[in-house]
Amino acid sequence: MAGTEENRRLLIVEDDDGMQRQLRWHFEGWEVLQACDRESALAEVRRSEPAVVLQDLGLPPDAEGVSEGFRCVQEILGLRPHTKIIVITGHHETQNAMRAISMGACDFYEKPVDTDVLDLIVQRAFHIYQLEDQNRRLRSNARSPLEGVIAADARMLAVCRMIEKVAPTSVTCLLLGESGTGKEVLARAIHDLSPRADEAFVAINCAAVPETLMESELFGYEKGAFTGANKRTFGKVETANRGTLFLDEIGDMPLSLQAKMLRFLQQRVVDRVGGREEVPVDVRVVCATNKNLQQMVTQGSFREDLFYRISEIVVDIPPLRERGGDKVLLARHLLTQFAKEHNPRVATLGSDAADSIEAYAWPGNIREMQNRIKRAVIMAEKRHIGAEDLGLPGVAGANPLALNLREVRQAAETTAINRALALADGNHSNAAKMLGVTRPTLYDLMSKYGLVAVE
Repeated sequence: MAGTEENRRLLIVEDDDGMQRQLRWHFEGWEVLQACDRESALAEVRRSEPAVVLQDLGLPPDAEGVSEGFRCVQEILGLRPHTKIIVITGHHETQNAMRAISMGACDFYEKPVDTDVLDLIVQRAFHIYQLEDQNRRLRSNARSPLEGVIAADARMLAVCRMIEKVAPTSVTCLLLGESGTGKEVLARAIHDLSPRADEAFVAINCAAVPETLMESELFGYEKGAFTGANKRTFGKVETANRGTLFLDEIGDMPLSLQAKMLRFLQQRVVDRVGGREEVPVDVRVVCATNKNLQQMVTQGSFREDLFYRISEIVVDIPPLRERGGDKVLLARHLLTQFAKEHNPRVATLGSDAADSIEAYAWPGNIREMQNRIKRAVIMAEKRHIGAEDLGLPGVAGANPLALNLREVRQAAETTAINRALALADGNHSNAAKMLGVTRPTLYDLMSKYGLVAVE
């Protein structure tokens, strides 16, 4: 059986000489590697990095009576988590095969060996390995629209394009979005893409500072301004001079301080607490809140003139539940990131986990997803994260029905395409199969709706 792909390495771990010769002859078109025990198998994995391993679970036990076959599976995956292991068991030993698969093996086969069936199993394992390897390389070469932003949803990509346009200017931006949607990440992106990128990015959470300290925290104070003021201290505004000041949760700024903030934004000068001179400051201001500022203006809890001053450009960030296709895309990115930090053995999301992630409403948005995936990665004992590992509840309720049929169809098709691309991990052929269309049809639909390929 000849293979056409380059560098196809198949490691056969088998202690029976006759079976080794039979398999080696059958797979003579492949780059076949052989090992008769766990030590030689691990040495070959380190040296040659095979894509697929045929592992006999019937290897003799070690001196402590522990199965060498299971240990070999576990240790190979510890060295090379992406290797596809096919375990070969004796007749009616399905329980052992299931145990090996729970440890991370990708498939199993029972003796006696039917080489035609084994051919198909090995071919499929190689195909899966190559697809995953291609996707890993594409992801490593791909750049997000903005640093730190993972997005494929049309609304979120529009937000990214808006950020790219406003970043080089000096206008004051207001970022609106629910808690956990990434407002500070976008604020940093504005700073990093601006001419002020080499200067300071200074953030202050207006909800986290007591009202009595907010003025001195923002504008600084002179020595002797109040008890304990032993020296002149610069506030956040002066510290951000020539850079960017990020006012997070500005909706929680005390009404008594809003007038002073308005004056600063109009005059670009600072009056330190206890000071007698005005200090000019050159700073770009970006604000963010999860509150409805217009409603607060109506209620009298937020100054109307300040609202218009900080909202020269308003960026509405969609919640994660409304970002079609982004949920699985983000989850895979976070899994890769957390696996490197905490548990390199974890490789992928299971299909049940991907379905649950897509169905869940994510009320805590990206912050909640980070917490759930980090916990699942740390606690994982297998190579795959399942829905149970994430601890997700049932499917969220459907959205209210829109009445414009054309808009309903466009929204449904856009969501379906984004979801298919995310579940297929960017593979257009697989996404087209999920959707029941041809690849050219998929490309036409993506062009029609302005969708960007997930890589």
